[in-house]
Amino acid sequence: MNAANQTIIDAVDNLADRLIAVSRDIHAHPELNYAEHYAHDLLTGVLAEFGLDVTPHAYGVDTAFEAVVGDPNAPEVLVLLEYDALPGIGHGCGHNVIAAAGLGAGLVAASMARDLGGRVRILGTPAEEGGGGKIAMARNGAFAAGVAAMMIHPADADLIKMDSIAIHTMDVTYEGKAAHAAAAPWEGRNALDAAVLGYMNVAALRQHIRPTERVHGIITEGGEKPNIVPRRAAATWYVRSNTISTLQPLKQRVLNCLEGATSACGCSMSATWDDHTYADVRDNMAVVNSFVDNMASLGRVVRDPRTEGRAVMGSTDMGNVSYLLPSIHPMVKVAPDGVAIHTEDFAHYAGSETGDEGVLVGAKAMAMTVVDLWTNSELRSAAATEFATVSSDVDVLGYWKSDHSTIGTV
Repeated sequence: MNAANQTIIDAVDNLADRLIAVSRDIHAHPELNYAEHYAHDLLTGVLAEFGLDVTPHAYGVDTAFEAVVGDPNAPEVLVLLEYDALPGIGHGCGHNVIAAAGLGAGLVAASMARDLGGRVRILGTPAEEGGGGKIAMARNGAFAAGVAAMMIHPADADLIKMDSIAIHTMDVTYEGKAAHAAAAPWEGRNALDAAVLGYMNVAALRQHIRPTERVHGIITEGGEKPNIVPRRAAATWYVRSNTISTLQPLKQRVLNCLEGATSACGCSMSATWDDHTYADVRDNMAVVNSFVDNMASLGRVVRDPRTEGRAVMGSTDMGNVSYLLPSIHPMVKVAPDGVAIHTEDFAHYAGSETGDEGVLVGAKAMAMTVVDLWTNSELRSAAATEFATVSSDVDVLGYWKSDHSTIGTV
C-alpha cells in the first residue's frame, strides 16, 4: 500500500458516517428525471460545507452541478454522480450509492489535488433513467475537456463493466376514426387494431434480429370505451443494439413494422424519436485496469463478465460520455448474487449495510484511480492512445452524421 492510497483510505474512513448518511438520505427521498431537487441541494450543500466552490444548476440543467479543484493546467479527471430514482420502486438502480461514492471520491481527491499536481471535476449528472442528463450537459460543454471520466455502479457482483448497449426510444401515435362499435362499426377505422398489429409485426421481427439486439414496447393508449371504435392509440418503444452504429438500421426496421399496420387498418401513424440516443459504453481498459488493481488492494476481486460470472445488461448515458472522453463504468457489489438491478429487492440492498459498504469501497477505489491518472503519465498516455484508436461516424450528442432522417418525427 503506497502512501497516497493509505491517505485515501484514511480520509474516506473519516468521512464514512457522512457519506453513508448522504446515501441513506437520498435513498429515502427518491426523485425522478430532472426533478432531483432534494439530492441536488443535499450534495451541493455538502460540497460547499467542505470548502469547495460549487456551481449549482450547471450546464443549463436545473438539477446538475459542478465543483472543480486544482490547477487548470493540471491533468483533469472527472468524477460523476448520479442520483435519480425509478418510478414505483425508488432507488432500484442504487443511484444513492453512486452519488455518495462519487461524493467521497471527489472530496478526497479535492483535498489532495494541489499537493499532487492534479485537478478534479465533480459533476452531478441527473436524469440517467431515460432523461439523458449527461447528454444535455454534454451539449453545453460539460465533457469538452479532461483526461478521463469515471463513476461506479452498484450491482450483485464486482465487475469491470456493465454490458451497456445503445438505446433510442420512440413514441408512436395511430389516428383512426371513431364510430359506434355496435351500431355502425363499418364507419370506423380502428387505431387500436393498428397499434396491436404493429406490436405483432415487431414480435415477428424479433426472431430475425441479432442476439445483441432488443426491442420492447407497450401500448400506452388504446381507446376510450369498448363500444367506441378507437380513434386514437399510442405506444412507446425501446430499440436497443450493442453499438450506436448498429442501432441505426434496426430503428428503421422497427419503424417499418409499425408503419406496415396502418395500411391494413386504414389509419395513419406518426412516430417521434426521443431527442437523445444513449450510446454503448466504450470502457477504457487502461483506466479499468488501474481501478481493478486499486480494488484488489482493498480486498475486492473485480471480474470480467465476458469470462467469469453473469453479465449485467442495460443502457446508460455514460455511454455517450465514453465517446467523448476515456471512461470507466465498473460495477461494485452491494447485493447478493442474482439480485438484479431495477427491482424492489435491489432497492432494499442499496439502502442497507451492503450498500453502505459499496459507497465506501467505491469512493476509495475511484479516488485511488484519480490519483493514478494524476501521477502516472504512462497511464494517461495509454488511456489516450486506446481512446484514439476507436473511431466512430456518430455524433453522440444526438445526430447521426450520415443519416439525419433517423432523428425526429417520421
